[in-house]
Amino acid sequence: MTTAGSEPTLKSRRERRWREFYERPLDGKLPIFFRDGRLYDCLYAQQFNRETLDRLCALADHMRTITKEKGGDDFLQSLLSHKRAMLYFSQPSTRTFLSFASACHILGIRVLEIRDLKTSSVVKGESLDDTIRTFSSYVDLVIMRHHEAGVVERASWGLNGTPRPLPVINAGSGADQHPTQALLDIYTLNRYLPGGLDGKRVVMVGDLKRGRTVRSLSYLMKNYSGVHLSFVAPKAFRMQPDILDFLDRHAIAHDETEDLLAAVEKADAVYMTRIQDEYDQTAGESKRIDYSPYHFTEKHLEKLPKKGIILHPLPRREEIAPEIDEDPRAVYWRQERNGMWIRAALIATVFGLEDQILSRSA
Repeated sequence: MTTAGSEPTLKSRRERRWREFYERPLDGKLPIFFRDGRLYDCLYAQQFNRETLDRLCALADHMRTITKEKGGDDFLQSLLSHKRAMLYFSQPSTRTFLSFASACHILGIRVLEIRDLKTSSVVKGESLDDTIRTFSSYVDLVIMRHHEAGVVERASWGLNGTPRPLPVINAGSGADQHPTQALLDIYTLNRYLPGGLDGKRVVMVGDLKRGRTVRSLSYLMKNYSGVHLSFVAPKAFRMQPDILDFLDRHAIAHDETEDLLAAVEKADAVYMTRIQDEYDQTAGESKRIDYSPYHFTEKHLEKLPKKGIILHPLPRREEIAPEIDEDPRAVYWRQERNGMWIRAALIATVFGLEDQILSRSA
């Protein structure tokens, strides 16, 4: 029999279990997010090793090749036409949302969406746990973007303990991680750098302190040999110590500088980012930083090696001049499209379709 005081007790017990799980070392949690020897929940960049990255990139290449013919496109759309996905986005998004929605359509998945929490029962006081549990009644996959770090992981943790567990894909979690952006960045770097990413120098520019894209991409660098990272940022936006410690532990060469022009001269790839002012602690905090020295202009383009490339996770503001778009080394619009294909490959892998797709001749 439930007493009046038991509900807070049960709630506090659940919160304690969640906190104990969340505070575990990552290595101790990773096995939980795999099923039958393959990726099930995609939450962190650290889940990916070199073999998995190479296989995902090869699968994305094969999928984009076979869809050039109607028969191949119809084949892919038939694979998951019996599945539904929920795109639950608490943050504004253009590219990530459209990319995931398009990836689902490639595989025939029907998409449901919540893009404004004001249209959900959150405004009535519904908990995240209950919201996510509700999704399990209607869909087979949850793709989630949230403004708070740890929330996507909690959703995965909660669903893993239900009678109908669902895979969860992290589409951006606070200022912490954006693993599928890192996947498309790796796909782009390997696709457009001669010989791939091994042995290359990558320059990351901008708000590195709060940029979840550069954090996730930095984690993936442990899978490539001879990579050198240069972090170019004003003092207020320097890369966080936890990433620098990670790079040191994995013997990944890196340096920090405020001289963008000098860094560009040695770059194989320049990864530009905008100011992440949505994470300002006080109003106008970011506006007090002079960001103009970290804008990529024609003078930087002149110094960039002929085989160098320029990336940007987008959206951009003033950090890349529009005239740079016309240069063939500016690959960020192709990078944007690559996101659809690598995310389609990821979803296919989550549902165990890799071998079936690769067996389909181009």
